[in-house]
Amino acid sequence: MYVPTRILFGAGELNNLHSQKMPGKKAMIVISRGKSARSYGYLARTEEQLKLAGIDTVVFDKVEPNPLKSTVMAGGSFAKENGCDFIVALGGGSCIDAAKAIAVMATNNGDYWDYVFGGTGKGMAMEHKPLPLIAITTTAGTGSETDPWAVVTHEENHEKIGLGNDDMFPVLAIVDPELMTSVPPKFTAYQGFDALFHSVEGYVSKGVNLMSDMYAITAIEAVSRNLARAVKDGKDIDAREKVAFGNTLSGVVESVGLCTSQHSLEHAMSAFHQELPHGAGLIMISKAYFTHLIDKHVCDDRFVQMAKAMGMEDATEPMDFIKMLAKLQEDCGVADLKMSDYGIKPEEFETMAKNAKDTMGFLFTCDRSEISVEESAAIYRESYK
Repeated sequence: MYVPTRILFGAGELNNLHSQKMPGKKAMIVISRGKSARSYGYLARTEEQLKLAGIDTVVFDKVEPNPLKSTVMAGGSFAKENGCDFIVALGGGSCIDAAKAIAVMATNNGDYWDYVFGGTGKGMAMEHKPLPLIAITTTAGTGSETDPWAVVTHEENHEKIGLGNDDMFPVLAIVDPELMTSVPPKFTAYQGFDALFHSVEGYVSKGVNLMSDMYAITAIEAVSRNLARAVKDGKDIDAREKVAFGNTLSGVVESVGLCTSQHSLEHAMSAFHQELPHGAGLIMISKAYFTHLIDKHVCDDRFVQMAKAMGMEDATEPMDFIKMLAKLQEDCGVADLKMSDYGIKPEEFETMAKNAKDTMGFLFTCDRSEISVEESAAIYRESYK
């Protein structure tokens, strides 16, 4: 087990950033191209904390909801031009992922895709360590603050691939639920389901172990029993804290366990449809995907255990998990998401299924029962509305 990130967890912890050991003298603060970091005062508070610690700062504010390779390259150049020696990611999972990739390009030459494994990536070794990264998460979705993975889209090749190594873990993560109270209900739900699925996948993958099981089942319980409350009342700090806790643990699950091909299938969807939020895509395919695994009887007892963790104490059947999943989606108002609303058409299913296997094929090897391209296309078909 190697999860070297120091974590400050709890309401108000952003106020303690200045007292932490800083990994450099000049920080590049990475935020999204949206307005929330500025309008809710999170950027000003972060700048003030860094100033108290004697750190100079510059701001890079161009990250998309599904970060693009071109943005990563621009960020790497920006860091070099401004002489930054560490990076502070302030935002959600996309922002933290982009910041990790920017940290790679701030110290290495060539193209980011030179270092990516899968698809058209060249899989080259990095010559230099990435810049150190501090992650301040404003959402509870990807667990990116406690894992080494950066998921980036190559916009020309429609490839959405994760890259990570031991040097890409954030050195410090601040998980402050107060920063999450401004996330709108819809996105609270999308992000919460992403966090949930990291642990659900981790619990049914081939890579399960005592450590991953402990984190995953705790995360599944924390997220599933509190997400609807956080969606209904964004200011419910107790619900926000518990969902954030589940999310942080889910990041650890990705470090000590494995995800499965559900993530590959969604990456293919948002690789071709940039505006599709990752969590929304996962929700769309989740019932068909996990029903497929249940029909194969890959780990019946684990699906029963997850149903119990989600609140059905008397669960006895693997399909009880699907019942609880459907109920949670209804309670969070996301049961009726449609692929067609994001421009996805049935004639794309075969292409997306092939893309999923070509670009993120490793996750297919983490499944307990091999899922073919045809079965992947069938999962899309079953999920289509």
